[in-house]
Amino acid sequence: MAFDRRTFMGASAATGAAVALAGATSTPAAAHGGPRTYAFTVMGTTDLHGNVFNWDYFTDKEFDDKAHNDVGLAKISTLVNQVRAEKGRRNTLLIDAGDTIQGTQLSYYYAKVDPITARRGPVHPMAQAMNAIGYDAAALGNHEFNYGIPVLRKFEEQCDFPLLGANALDAKTLRPAFAPYSMHRLRTPHGRDVKVAVLGLTNPGIALWDKANVQGKMTFPGLEEQAAKYVPRLRSMGADVVIVSAHSGSSGTSSYGDQLPHVENAAALVAEQVPGIDAILVGHAHTEIPEYRVKNKATGKDVVLSEPLKWGQRLTLFDFELSWERGRWSVAKVAARVVNSNTVAEDPKITRLLSDEHRKVVAYVNQVIGTSTQAMSSAEGPVKDVPIIDLINHVQAETVKAALAGTEWAALPVLSQASCFSRTAAIPAGKVTIRDAAGLYPFENTLEARLLTGAQLKDYLEYSARYYVRTAAGEVVDPAKLTNSEGVPDYNYDAVYGLTYDVDIARPVGSRIVGLSFGGKAVEPEARFVFAVNNYRASGGGNFPHVPQARQLWADSDEIRNTIIQWVKAAGTVDPARFASVDWRLTRDGVPVF
Repeated sequence: MAFDRRTFMGASAATGAAVALAGATSTPAAAHGGPRTYAFTVMGTTDLHGNVFNWDYFTDKEFDDKAHNDVGLAKISTLVNQVRAEKGRRNTLLIDAGDTIQGTQLSYYYAKVDPITARRGPVHPMAQAMNAIGYDAAALGNHEFNYGIPVLRKFEEQCDFPLLGANALDAKTLRPAFAPYSMHRLRTPHGRDVKVAVLGLTNPGIALWDKANVQGKMTFPGLEEQAAKYVPRLRSMGADVVIVSAHSGSSGTSSYGDQLPHVENAAALVAEQVPGIDAILVGHAHTEIPEYRVKNKATGKDVVLSEPLKWGQRLTLFDFELSWERGRWSVAKVAARVVNSNTVAEDPKITRLLSDEHRKVVAYVNQVIGTSTQAMSSAEGPVKDVPIIDLINHVQAETVKAALAGTEWAALPVLSQASCFSRTAAIPAGKVTIRDAAGLYPFENTLEARLLTGAQLKDYLEYSARYYVRTAAGEVVDPAKLTNSEGVPDYNYDAVYGLTYDVDIARPVGSRIVGLSFGGKAVEPEARFVFAVNNYRASGGGNFPHVPQARQLWADSDEIRNTIIQWVKAAGTVDPARFASVDWRLTRDGVPVF
């Protein structure tokens, strides 16, 4: 589907009389022959992931972390109001770099439980909040596609601002499926408006990660090639300032190896290789970058990059100073910084606007669906085989076994992979709610079954075990410093359920898996197993070996967390004695670490 030309051509513009700004020469000075200058600020958010309130729906209380960050658009709204009051409303723009409609139970509820796509359905809370705050444009993130194109299109329709994606193309026509850019006019005290172009770029990994939703419908070329196509066009259209909103990190790397046809984190490459860009709002990587300057190879000029921290924890401010030279505006200076949302209160306008939606979701996640015979916690999940991770794996394995019953694969043993997605996940003793069960699996992953050999599983486990810092026998072990070697996140350490093995952390990466066995016998390299695996891993997420190329035996369309919820409902009682066992352990020279 080609983009809506009316939306594209009519993208929001900020007009009106400007006020004197810090860093800008006032009108009287200009009248006496001084230089004509103008200053404005572009504010940016990214990776909001469905956060409106400073609330954690999995713990059912106000959000908090070790750094005492706050989250949500209600906090961002207060910061935005402060900037607008300081700079003048018409001397600011507000943009976003994607991943907006997935990530909390609030966003899940309005995609799946009370979907915005229903006839006379609700307006998405993120659209309501962003409209009320007054966003001018937003780039598409890869998670925008998680719920399918119809949900995304409905969200787009509900937004008062354009969703941008210059490298999201219709698969048949290769024309833009969304508006590639938006153009905004800022009125100055000196006659000629400043034209600010915002070019939106999304992540080419969508083609893999949401293959089921986009295959044959959309295609996603590289960020650099599409930026090189559009930036000169925007300049020829009279853009004085070109800003890129890119749902792509700045590292120049990909976490998916050869599976991904284009660079996943390409923002710095775009800055370096494509002339004519003044600043890039960076997203996707969930890191905080107040200001990062990249020299463009062609022009030698600095391009300023900034990435605010995820979930509305930070707001980026790009401060621009322009000067009037030879009949046109030119950028004299750009600086970037981030401000922390934990320094302000939530905007009551936003919290009042969505109080009903918030109450509905709180009631939904607190529904009791079963009981548990004992409390379970994921706190030690990164270093020990704990029952709560076994629960995820047990549900996945049982689901796959049931799905393959009566097929040619029914006799093969079923194994399962899972990670410690959250170190704070817990199942209490007694009543179990939806939020307890959903908290085990905070991602919208679905389940697949792939065919693997014993040798391939050994490779898989060796790759996973790189997560641990090499620690010689006799050295003191600090659990807090033992994991996340070379930056490997918790969600990229997989334990495999159904096998028994040791992970010898005294050994070098690649030779750590010891005593790999199934049913009390050593695993033969040629033995065949059914592997229950999430679609993220199956599509190359984390760049684990073999799985993306392995034969797919079955795939589900429902989220794994829903499968867990339904399993708890059906079982009635969660009893670890039914599924928990210590199948893997950390060792050094055969001696258990714990």
